[in-house]
Amino acid sequence: MTTSPAGTRIAYAVTGSGPPLVYVSGWLGHLELSWALPAERSYYEALADGRTLIRYDKPGCGLSERTPPGATLSRPYSMSQELDALQAVITATRVERFDLMGASVGAAVAATWAARQPGTVSRLVLYGGWAYGPDVAAPEIQRHVLGLVKRHWGLAADLLADIFAPDADAATRAAFVRYQREAATAETACAMLEMAYRLDVRDLLPQIGAPTLVVHRYRDRAAPIDQGRRLADGIAQARFAAIPGRSHLPHIGETQPLTRAIRRFLGLPGRHRGAAPTLTARQREVAALIAEGFTNRQIGERLGIAERSAEAHVERIRLRMDFRSRAQIAAWYVATGS
Repeated sequence: MTTSPAGTRIAYAVTGSGPPLVYVSGWLGHLELSWALPAERSYYEALADGRTLIRYDKPGCGLSERTPPGATLSRPYSMSQELDALQAVITATRVERFDLMGASVGAAVAATWAARQPGTVSRLVLYGGWAYGPDVAAPEIQRHVLGLVKRHWGLAADLLADIFAPDADAATRAAFVRYQREAATAETACAMLEMAYRLDVRDLLPQIGAPTLVVHRYRDRAAPIDQGRRLADGIAQARFAAIPGRSHLPHIGETQPLTRAIRRFLGLPGRHRGAAPTLTARQREVAALIAEGFTNRQIGERLGIAERSAEAHVERIRLRMDFRSRAQIAAWYVATGS
Protein backbone atom coordinates (compact mmCIF):
# COMPACT_ATOMS: atom_id res chain seq x y z
CA MET A 1 0.00 0.00 0.00
CA THR A 2 1.23 3.49 -0.83
CA THR A 3 -0.23 7.02 -0.77
CA SER A 4 -0.84 9.23 -3.78
CA PRO A 5 0.22 12.91 -3.87
CA ALA A 6 -3.45 13.72 -3.18
CA GLY A 7 -3.35 11.65 0.02
CA THR A 8 -5.32 8.63 -1.22
CA ARG A 9 -4.16 5.15 -0.22
CA ILE A 10 -3.35 3.05 -3.30
CA ALA A 11 -2.93 -0.73 -3.25
CA TYR A 12 -0.44 -2.31 -5.63
CA ALA A 13 0.97 -5.76 -6.41
CA VAL A 14 4.27 -6.93 -7.88
CA THR A 15 4.57 -10.23 -9.77
CA GLY A 16 7.38 -11.96 -11.67
CA SER A 17 10.98 -10.89 -12.23
CA GLY A 18 12.89 -8.98 -14.87
CA PRO A 19 12.67 -5.43 -16.26
CA PRO A 20 9.59 -3.58 -14.94
CA LEU A 21 6.27 -3.50 -16.80
CA VAL A 22 3.79 -1.10 -15.20
CA TYR A 23 0.17 -1.97 -16.00
CA VAL A 24 -2.72 0.51 -15.99
CA SER A 25 -6.00 -1.38 -15.88
CA GLY A 26 -9.32 -0.45 -17.43
CA TRP A 27 -12.47 0.88 -15.84
CA LEU A 28 -12.65 -1.09 -12.56
CA GLY A 29 -10.24 -3.44 -10.84
CA HIS A 30 -9.64 -5.49 -7.73
CA LEU A 31 -6.15 -6.91 -7.15
CA GLU A 32 -7.25 -9.86 -5.05
CA LEU A 33 -10.30 -10.90 -7.06
CA SER A 34 -8.53 -10.47 -10.40
CA TRP A 35 -5.82 -12.88 -9.21
CA ALA A 36 -8.54 -15.33 -8.18
CA LEU A 37 -10.21 -15.48 -11.61
CA PRO A 38 -8.35 -18.14 -13.63
CA ALA A 39 -8.63 -16.37 -16.99
CA GLU A 40 -7.44 -13.01 -15.68
CA ARG A 41 -4.66 -14.53 -13.62
CA SER A 42 -3.40 -16.50 -16.64
CA TYR A 43 -3.31 -13.27 -18.65
CA TYR A 44 -1.26 -11.45 -16.01
CA GLU A 45 1.08 -14.41 -15.62
CA ALA A 46 1.71 -14.29 -19.37
CA LEU A 47 2.73 -10.64 -19.02
CA ALA A 48 4.85 -11.34 -15.93
CA ASP A 49 6.92 -14.14 -17.50
CA GLY A 50 10.22 -12.34 -18.09
CA ARG A 51 9.01 -9.04 -16.61
CA THR A 52 8.32 -7.62 -13.17
CA LEU A 53 4.64 -6.83 -13.56
CA ILE A 54 3.41 -3.94 -11.40
CA ARG A 55 -0.37 -3.57 -11.07
CA TYR A 56 -2.50 -1.39 -8.84
CA ASP A 57 -6.08 -0.60 -7.88
CA LYS A 58 -7.26 2.86 -8.88
CA PRO A 59 -8.59 5.35 -6.30
CA GLY A 60 -11.96 4.15 -5.03
CA CYS A 61 -11.51 0.63 -6.40
CA GLY A 62 -10.62 -2.78 -5.04
CA LEU A 63 -8.15 -2.65 -2.17
CA SER A 64 -7.36 1.05 -2.61
CA GLU A 65 -9.07 3.67 -0.47
CA ARG A 66 -12.80 3.42 -1.06
CA THR A 67 -15.70 5.85 -0.94
CA PRO A 68 -18.46 4.53 1.36
CA PRO A 69 -21.57 3.18 -0.44
CA GLY A 70 -24.14 5.91 -0.95
CA ALA A 71 -21.66 8.70 -0.28
CA THR A 72 -21.48 11.62 -2.69
CA LEU A 73 -18.08 12.06 -4.32
CA SER A 74 -16.49 15.38 -3.45
CA ARG A 75 -15.42 16.02 -7.06
CA PRO A 76 -15.71 14.41 -10.51
CA TYR A 77 -13.27 11.58 -11.12
CA SER A 78 -10.44 12.92 -13.26
CA MET A 79 -7.29 12.14 -15.21
CA SER A 80 -5.37 13.93 -12.45
CA GLN A 81 -6.48 11.27 -9.95
CA GLU A 82 -5.44 8.56 -12.39
CA LEU A 83 -1.99 10.08 -12.84
CA ASP A 84 -1.60 10.67 -9.08
CA ALA A 85 -2.23 6.97 -8.44
CA LEU A 86 0.23 5.93 -11.16
CA GLN A 87 2.84 8.31 -9.77
CA ALA A 88 2.39 6.89 -6.27
CA VAL A 89 2.95 3.33 -7.47
CA ILE A 90 6.00 4.24 -9.56
CA THR A 91 7.50 6.04 -6.55
CA ALA A 92 6.72 3.18 -4.16
CA THR A 93 8.27 0.54 -6.43
CA ARG A 94 11.31 2.74 -7.14
CA VAL A 95 11.32 2.19 -10.88
CA GLU A 96 12.87 4.97 -12.93
CA ARG A 97 12.47 3.69 -16.48
CA PHE A 98 9.98 1.01 -17.47
CA ASP A 99 7.71 -0.43 -20.10
CA LEU A 100 4.17 0.89 -19.67
CA MET A 101 0.89 -0.75 -20.70
CA GLY A 102 -2.66 0.57 -20.52
CA ALA A 103 -5.85 -1.32 -21.29
CA SER A 104 -9.24 0.20 -22.17
CA VAL A 105 -9.52 3.60 -20.45
CA GLY A 106 -6.10 2.80 -18.96
CA ALA A 107 -4.69 3.26 -22.48
CA ALA A 108 -5.48 6.98 -22.32
CA VAL A 109 -3.89 7.19 -18.86
CA ALA A 110 -0.74 5.43 -20.06
CA ALA A 111 -0.59 7.60 -23.19
CA THR A 112 -0.91 10.76 -21.08
CA TRP A 113 1.90 9.63 -18.79
CA ALA A 114 4.14 8.75 -21.75
CA ALA A 115 3.54 12.18 -23.30
CA ARG A 116 4.21 14.09 -20.09
CA GLN A 117 7.01 11.92 -18.68
CA PRO A 118 8.88 10.75 -21.80
CA GLY A 119 12.11 10.00 -19.97
CA THR A 120 10.48 7.26 -17.90
CA VAL A 121 8.91 5.11 -20.62
CA SER A 122 10.97 2.65 -22.67
CA ARG A 123 8.08 1.11 -24.62
CA LEU A 124 4.36 1.73 -24.60
CA VAL A 125 1.55 -0.80 -25.16
CA LEU A 126 -2.06 0.33 -25.58
CA TYR A 127 -4.87 -2.23 -25.76
CA GLY A 128 -8.56 -1.61 -26.52
CA GLY A 129 -8.19 2.12 -26.02
CA TRP A 130 -9.43 5.41 -27.44
CA ALA A 131 -8.27 9.00 -27.54
CA TYR A 132 -11.63 10.81 -27.50
CA GLY A 133 -14.35 9.51 -25.17
CA PRO A 134 -17.40 11.15 -26.80
CA ASP A 135 -16.80 9.04 -29.93
CA VAL A 136 -16.81 5.68 -28.15
CA ALA A 137 -20.61 5.40 -28.19
CA ALA A 138 -23.59 7.49 -29.22
CA PRO A 139 -24.68 10.09 -26.62
CA GLU A 140 -27.99 8.35 -25.92
CA ILE A 141 -26.17 5.05 -25.26
CA GLN A 142 -23.74 6.76 -22.90
CA ARG A 143 -26.62 8.37 -20.99
CA HIS A 144 -28.44 5.05 -20.74
CA VAL A 145 -25.41 3.17 -19.43
CA LEU A 146 -24.52 5.89 -16.91
CA GLY A 147 -28.08 6.07 -15.64
CA LEU A 148 -28.25 2.31 -15.26
CA VAL A 149 -24.96 2.16 -13.35
CA LYS A 150 -26.05 4.98 -11.05
CA ARG A 151 -29.52 3.62 -10.26
CA HIS A 152 -29.31 -0.14 -10.76
CA TRP A 153 -25.68 -1.20 -10.24
CA GLY A 154 -26.57 -4.90 -10.07
CA LEU A 155 -28.47 -4.84 -13.35
CA ALA A 156 -25.82 -2.63 -14.96
CA ALA A 157 -23.03 -5.04 -13.98
CA ASP A 158 -24.96 -7.81 -15.71
CA LEU A 159 -25.50 -5.74 -18.85
CA LEU A 160 -21.87 -4.63 -18.99
CA ALA A 161 -20.72 -8.23 -18.76
CA ASP A 162 -22.49 -8.82 -22.08
CA ILE A 163 -20.73 -5.82 -23.61
CA PHE A 164 -17.27 -6.35 -22.16
CA ALA A 165 -17.09 -10.14 -22.23
CA PRO A 166 -19.48 -11.71 -24.77
CA ASP A 167 -17.13 -14.68 -25.18
CA ALA A 168 -17.07 -15.57 -21.48
CA ASP A 169 -18.52 -18.90 -20.41
CA ALA A 170 -21.38 -18.88 -17.90
CA ALA A 171 -19.16 -19.36 -14.84
CA THR A 172 -16.65 -16.68 -15.83
CA ARG A 173 -19.46 -14.30 -16.68
CA ALA A 174 -21.12 -14.83 -13.29
CA ALA A 175 -17.80 -14.25 -11.55
CA PHE A 176 -17.21 -11.05 -13.53
CA VAL A 177 -20.66 -9.65 -12.67
CA ARG A 178 -19.89 -10.20 -8.99
CA TYR A 179 -16.36 -8.85 -9.47
CA GLN A 180 -17.62 -5.51 -10.82
CA ARG A 181 -19.98 -4.97 -7.89
CA GLU A 182 -17.25 -5.79 -5.38
CA ALA A 183 -14.63 -3.66 -7.12
CA ALA A 184 -16.44 -0.35 -6.58
CA THR A 185 -19.64 1.28 -5.40
CA ALA A 186 -22.20 2.44 -7.93
CA GLU A 187 -21.19 6.06 -7.29
CA THR A 188 -17.51 5.38 -7.98
CA ALA A 189 -18.21 3.19 -10.99
CA CYS A 190 -20.43 5.88 -12.51
CA ALA A 191 -17.88 8.64 -11.87
CA MET A 192 -15.08 6.63 -13.49
CA LEU A 193 -17.23 5.76 -16.48
CA GLU A 194 -18.17 9.42 -16.92
CA MET A 195 -14.46 10.26 -17.08
CA ALA A 196 -13.94 7.54 -19.69
CA TYR A 197 -16.67 9.08 -21.85
CA ARG A 198 -15.35 12.63 -21.62
CA LEU A 199 -11.57 12.11 -21.84
CA ASP A 200 -9.65 13.71 -24.69
CA VAL A 201 -5.94 12.97 -25.17
CA ARG A 202 -5.75 13.71 -28.90
CA ASP A 203 -3.43 16.72 -28.47
CA LEU A 204 -1.01 14.68 -26.36
CA LEU A 205 -0.48 11.82 -28.79
CA PRO A 206 2.06 13.62 -31.04
CA GLN A 207 4.21 14.20 -27.94
CA ILE A 208 4.74 10.45 -27.36
CA GLY A 209 8.23 9.47 -28.46
CA ALA A 210 8.44 5.93 -27.10
CA PRO A 211 8.06 2.96 -29.48
CA THR A 212 4.37 2.07 -29.20
CA LEU A 213 2.22 -0.95 -29.94
CA VAL A 214 -1.52 -0.34 -30.25
CA VAL A 215 -3.53 -3.59 -30.17
CA HIS A 216 -7.27 -3.86 -30.76
CA ARG A 217 -9.71 -6.69 -31.38
CA TYR A 218 -11.54 -6.54 -34.69
CA ARG A 219 -15.06 -6.71 -33.23
CA ASP A 220 -14.56 -5.14 -29.80
CA ARG A 221 -18.12 -4.42 -28.59
CA ALA A 222 -17.15 -1.70 -26.10
CA ALA A 223 -14.59 0.26 -28.12
CA PRO A 224 -14.88 -0.06 -31.93
CA ILE A 225 -11.65 -0.87 -33.75
CA ASP A 226 -11.65 2.54 -35.47
CA GLN A 227 -10.91 4.05 -32.04
CA GLY A 228 -7.74 1.99 -31.80
CA ARG A 229 -6.67 2.97 -35.31
CA ARG A 230 -7.15 6.66 -34.51
CA LEU A 231 -5.11 6.22 -31.35
CA ALA A 232 -2.26 4.67 -33.34
CA ASP A 233 -2.48 7.28 -36.10
CA GLY A 234 -1.82 10.04 -33.59
CA ILE A 235 1.47 8.53 -32.32
CA ALA A 236 4.50 8.87 -34.59
CA GLN A 237 6.22 5.65 -33.54
CA ALA A 238 3.11 3.51 -33.16
CA ARG A 239 2.46 0.17 -34.80
CA PHE A 240 -1.13 -0.99 -35.02
CA ALA A 241 -2.05 -4.67 -34.63
CA ALA A 242 -5.61 -5.93 -35.14
CA ILE A 243 -6.34 -9.32 -33.59
CA PRO A 244 -9.40 -11.63 -33.66
CA GLY A 245 -12.16 -11.33 -31.09
CA ARG A 246 -15.06 -9.26 -29.83
CA SER A 247 -14.50 -9.18 -26.05
CA HIS A 248 -13.20 -5.92 -24.65
CA LEU A 249 -11.65 -7.52 -21.57
CA PRO A 250 -8.15 -8.63 -22.58
CA HIS A 251 -8.30 -11.91 -20.66
CA ILE A 252 -11.60 -13.09 -22.17
CA GLY A 253 -11.83 -14.90 -25.50
CA GLU A 254 -8.77 -15.93 -27.46
CA THR A 255 -5.94 -14.35 -25.45
CA GLN A 256 -2.89 -15.91 -27.10
CA PRO A 257 -2.81 -13.53 -30.11
CA LEU A 258 -2.86 -10.60 -27.66
CA THR A 259 -0.23 -11.84 -25.21
CA ARG A 260 1.95 -13.09 -28.07
CA ALA A 261 1.90 -9.67 -29.76
CA ILE A 262 2.68 -7.88 -26.49
CA ARG A 263 5.49 -10.24 -25.51
CA ARG A 264 7.17 -10.03 -28.91
CA PHE A 265 6.98 -6.24 -28.87
CA LEU A 266 8.66 -6.29 -25.44
CA GLY A 267 11.44 -8.51 -26.77
CA LEU A 268 10.20 -11.72 -25.13
CA PRO A 269 9.40 -15.14 -26.64
CA GLY A 270 5.84 -15.25 -27.96
CA ARG A 271 4.83 -18.12 -25.70
CA HIS A 272 5.17 -18.10 -21.94
CA ARG A 273 5.86 -20.80 -19.39
CA GLY A 274 3.67 -22.01 -16.56
CA ALA A 275 0.43 -23.80 -15.87
CA ALA A 276 -2.48 -22.96 -13.61
CA PRO A 277 -2.26 -24.47 -10.12
CA THR A 278 -4.75 -27.21 -9.27
CA LEU A 279 -6.44 -28.51 -6.12
CA THR A 280 -7.04 -31.99 -4.79
CA ALA A 281 -10.59 -33.37 -4.66
CA ARG A 282 -10.82 -32.65 -0.91
CA GLN A 283 -9.51 -29.12 -1.38
CA ARG A 284 -12.14 -28.50 -4.05
CA GLU A 285 -14.81 -29.65 -1.59
CA VAL A 286 -13.51 -27.16 0.93
CA ALA A 287 -13.38 -24.41 -1.71
CA ALA A 288 -17.02 -25.11 -2.61
CA LEU A 289 -18.09 -24.67 1.01
CA ILE A 290 -16.09 -21.46 1.31
CA ALA A 291 -17.93 -20.16 -1.77
CA GLU A 292 -21.20 -20.91 0.06
CA GLY A 293 -20.04 -18.82 3.02
CA PHE A 294 -19.21 -21.65 5.45
CA THR A 295 -16.88 -20.98 8.39
CA ASN A 296 -14.07 -23.41 9.25
CA ARG A 297 -16.23 -24.91 11.99
CA GLN A 298 -19.13 -25.42 9.58
CA ILE A 299 -16.78 -26.93 7.00
CA GLY A 300 -15.52 -29.37 9.59
CA GLU A 301 -19.06 -30.36 10.57
CA ARG A 302 -20.13 -30.84 6.94
CA LEU A 303 -17.09 -32.96 6.05
CA GLY A 304 -16.83 -34.82 9.36
CA ILE A 305 -13.39 -33.46 10.22
CA ALA A 306 -12.01 -31.33 13.04
CA GLU A 307 -12.21 -27.55 12.76
CA ARG A 308 -8.42 -27.43 12.91
CA SER A 309 -8.22 -29.83 9.93
CA ALA A 310 -10.63 -27.63 8.00
CA GLU A 311 -8.46 -24.62 8.82
CA ALA A 312 -5.40 -26.52 7.55
CA HIS A 313 -7.16 -27.31 4.27
CA VAL A 314 -8.03 -23.64 3.80
CA GLU A 315 -4.43 -22.63 4.45
CA ARG A 316 -3.10 -25.19 1.97
CA ILE A 317 -5.53 -23.89 -0.67
CA ARG A 318 -4.32 -20.35 -0.09
CA LEU A 319 -0.67 -21.39 -0.38
CA ARG A 320 -1.17 -23.56 -3.46
CA MET A 321 -3.20 -20.92 -5.30
CA ASP A 322 -1.16 -17.95 -4.02
CA PHE A 323 -4.29 -16.42 -2.49
CA ARG A 324 -4.50 -14.10 0.51
CA SER A 325 -8.15 -14.39 1.46
CA ARG A 326 -11.24 -16.59 1.56
CA ALA A 327 -12.89 -14.13 -0.84
CA GLN A 328 -10.32 -15.07 -3.48
CA ILE A 329 -11.01 -18.77 -2.96
CA ALA A 330 -14.74 -18.15 -3.35
CA ALA A 331 -14.24 -16.06 -6.50
CA TRP A 332 -11.98 -18.70 -8.03
CA TYR A 333 -14.49 -21.46 -7.33
CA VAL A 334 -17.36 -19.49 -8.90
CA ALA A 335 -15.27 -18.65 -11.95
CA THR A 336 -14.25 -22.25 -12.58
CA GLY A 337 -17.87 -23.38 -12.56
CA SER A 338 -17.02 -26.35 -10.33
